[in-house]
Amino acid sequence: MGKLEEENRKVIRRTRIQEAILLTVASGGRLGAELITNRVMESLLGISSDSPPRRNEVIRSTASRLARNGLLKFEEGHYLMTKQGEKVLDRWRRADFKLARPKKWDKKWRIIIFDIPESKKRIRNEVREIFKAAGFQRLQDSVWVYPYDCEDVIGLLKVDYGIGRDLLYIIADQIENDKYLRMDFDLIK
Repeated sequence: MGKLEEENRKVIRRTRIQEAILLTVASGGRLGAELITNRVMESLLGISSDSPPRRNEVIRSTASRLARNGLLKFEEGHYLMTKQGEKVLDRWRRADFKLARPKKWDKKWRIIIFDIPESKKRIRNEVREIFKAAGFQRLQDSVWVYPYDCEDVIGLLKVDYGIGRDLLYIIADQIENDKYLRMDFDLIK
């Protein structure tokens, strides 16, 4: 294996461990260092708790690094999530955002139109990134299309970001010249 591949594997592993620790703390509230180690190894990484001491050391040092970077804080023998840690964890979750695809397309397009004001530019950019990560195709600057039902997800976005009036969900039977869209979504047989 080449050096770049090996470096990439290390970065991915390190990120998975960091994400696992943040998820563990987020789901369990206040957790001590020993409990974090056991929970992360067993449930999130699939490693038994009687694993070599080196793995315990890696997880403890990662948790300490997260605390030094301001993502966790260590108080009274427990790790707690910070606001910055919640933001990073939320960003990681959105990066993995995927929608389930049904086996058969109902031949309807879901069109999402948004007009989020300049005062909410950060939210507008985040919504665009979520659409890209989920596999939506951009028709125009603030017009996105998806071939499958995604109304629940759009509803959650509206609530989470407070953009209910700024985002419209449309179900359409046809889009002019949709051949390229069908190709992009692999719907042509």
